[in-house]
Amino acid sequence: MGLGVGIFLIAVGAVLAFAIHITTSGAVDLHTIGWILMIVGAVGVLLSMVFWSSWAGPGYFSRGGGGGGVSRTTTIDQM
Repeated sequence: MGLGVGIFLIAVGAVLAFAIHITTSGAVDLHTIGWILMIVGAVGVLLSMVFWSSWAGPGYFSRGGGGGGVSRTTTIDQM
């Protein structure tokens, strides 16, 4: 789950938990489902931020390259 999906789940969960005022007949409680979606989305966002640097996050190719670009060395073998 990426950062965008986590934020989307939080938004949908917040709408279900706070904005919808409806009673359903049966075992489905939309407010509880909203809270569950918000918790799952928050955990996804936190895990995405924790592992961001190990998954080649922003600036992966510009570290140590100097000048902000990709650092490459070209070697030409002459016969």
